[in-house]
Amino acid sequence: MSSEVAARRDAKKLVRSPSGLRMVPEHRAFGSPFGLEEPQWVPDKECPRCMQCDTKFDFLTRKHHCRRCGKCFCDKCCSQKVALRRMCFVDPVRQCAECALVSHREAEFYDKQLKLLLSGATFLVTFGNSEKPDMMVCRLSSNQRYLLLDGDSRHEVEVTRIAAVQMLTEGFPPGEKDMHTYTSLPGSQPVSEGGNARATGMTLQYTAPGAEGVTQLKLTAGEDANGSRRQATAWLVAMHKAAKLLYESRDQ
Repeated sequence: MSSEVAARRDAKKLVRSPSGLRMVPEHRAFGSPFGLEEPQWVPDKECPRCMQCDTKFDFLTRKHHCRRCGKCFCDKCCSQKVALRRMCFVDPVRQCAECALVSHREAEFYDKQLKLLLSGATFLVTFGNSEKPDMMVCRLSSNQRYLLLDGDSRHEVEVTRIAAVQMLTEGFPPGEKDMHTYTSLPGSQPVSEGGNARATGMTLQYTAPGAEGVTQLKLTAGEDANGSRRQATAWLVAMHKAAKLLYESRDQ
């Protein structure tokens, strides 16, 4: 990838919307796949009462719109100002109680898991039906749109083309079989998650540009004593969370 293309991918601009200032990609096509679009606000004329507590709006009881869901509330039901990084807001914005809880939970992804994904981890990587894995560093690109795999060769997987993510785990009590955690994306079937087991690997199914059908990629955390196994396990957990957010973005 040329430095010019990379710079174009990462370029951002400051825009003002009715909800506040946002730092968005200069080119919409390079936006984060985890992002959410701003909702359409419920028109004032269609909400004479708070959509949470049913308080009637008047001169003293003003209307406020939640920046995440767009619904109309009184000040009591929409008083929290919370960071909403999935919509690229520069400052915390007003949200209803329900949306504020969701945004608080997502903050952990941006403050912890996203940093892990960007820093990367080392895996044994198997492409398709190949029997020989390659040692590669896997990380998320700075604009969050690509999984970058670097080793003797270099590969890119566009995040928006990932169809399914399956976590491989171990560490269940004696007598129980190892289970798989599975994040369902459109077109795949979900199964239950597997308790408190340790993540050992992950399979990704994705569509490659110009290729027919689905391609499979398997990441396996290697055994070592220098700490990279722990980093790889943390990266897998972070990727599992990212896949859930990706599904929510598609389902918006």
